[in-house]
Amino acid sequence: MNINPKAMLFEPGGPLRGTVTVPGDKSISHRSLMLSALAVGESRVSGLLEGEDVLATAAAMRALGAQIERGTDGVWHIHGVGVGSLIQPATALDMGNSGTSTRLLMGLLASHALTATFIGDASLSKRPMGRVTDPLGLMGASFTSAPGGRLPLTMRGIMPAVPIEYRLPVASAQVKSAVLLAGLNAPGITRVIEPIPTRDHSERMLRGFGAELTVEIEADGTRIISLHGEAELKPQVLTVPGDPSSAAFPVVAALITPGSDVTVTNVGMNPTRTGLFRMLQAMGADLTIINERDVGGEPVADLVVRHSTLTGIDVPPDVAPSMIDEFPAFFVAASFAKGRTTTSGLDELRVKESDRLTLMAHGLARIGARLTEQEDGLVIDGTDGEPLGGGNAAPTINAELDHRIAMSFAIAGQATKGGLIIDDMSPVATSFPGFVDLIAGLKSA
Repeated sequence: MNINPKAMLFEPGGPLRGTVTVPGDKSISHRSLMLSALAVGESRVSGLLEGEDVLATAAAMRALGAQIERGTDGVWHIHGVGVGSLIQPATALDMGNSGTSTRLLMGLLASHALTATFIGDASLSKRPMGRVTDPLGLMGASFTSAPGGRLPLTMRGIMPAVPIEYRLPVASAQVKSAVLLAGLNAPGITRVIEPIPTRDHSERMLRGFGAELTVEIEADGTRIISLHGEAELKPQVLTVPGDPSSAAFPVVAALITPGSDVTVTNVGMNPTRTGLFRMLQAMGADLTIINERDVGGEPVADLVVRHSTLTGIDVPPDVAPSMIDEFPAFFVAASFAKGRTTTSGLDELRVKESDRLTLMAHGLARIGARLTEQEDGLVIDGTDGEPLGGGNAAPTINAELDHRIAMSFAIAGQATKGGLIIDDMSPVATSFPGFVDLIAGLKSA
């Protein structure tokens, strides 16, 4: 009997079969609300992820002056106020668990003449914000934060802000996006130099909303993104594709569970987000991409996945940005592969909602996986398809309020001998409401 009412047991329940659709892409959902709030007129967004992180963004944009309503048909209607016209929030902006909301909104507000205080839950309050406040400080914004550059944090924006040329010291779509969003209301041209490409939703959507933005690619692959400030954004009608980060969980669950045959529909296939699928295919995954199409400027497809014999691989470090949020699920897949899988260049995982490298290493070791934690990655020796775990009692995994850790071990429980217990599944609502029911539905299909 579980003492903690938020804890949940996940155990083998036979093959996973059926067709599912995962929630809307979180990255695109955040940006849809923010950019719509800066466009004069009404934008309409279908397929928005209605998880707690995105709802925190919606609440913040309302506090900053936008009118945002959800229709009974599930379509969101956003009446924007225009670039430079956001208003002073009356109270602190509560970001909950959402690092993306926090960092992107700091960029958005840095070039507005207002003061805003950001607060968040215990997990978010541990995450450093310096990588965003440093470039925004160069543009003229100022910040007062808790020790270590953490929340609670008060920022004072400036108008006009100073356009800058900023070379990203780490591969981070959030930092890139924060600088570009600040540049929307700065006179002149703001440039971001990106040595390692990261997800490009901001660039695609800024152009879609009417901003003047160009991308130059140098011979070594470096991207130079130039944004002309004092932009006038135009309202849009958008459809948000399914989140590839969420699709990772039913995909990996099907691969490691014998007899499984699962189709995941309407998955966003932006090439800056599909590293997981490419690496799984390199391991020998029976993963077929069908019905490829374009929806609102983003490539979309359906994925057909069957239980597979996987073989360990060396994951190139330059692939990391295209699957950074999917590594917890990938580590689970690697634990059941034949031979050794090595990963490196994953320092970013230590400053997510948790230290994901350490949490995944500790949790996988608890269920019997053989691995070594290194400074910037994990080395995993797989079981060649044999189930993990055993013993008299299902071990309890501490997810430390990290939704992706919780979901990764939930699917790992499918391929254990005696199951496992996740200490708290409530954070899953931040990105994948309905996750537990979706997995249960595949078991009973």
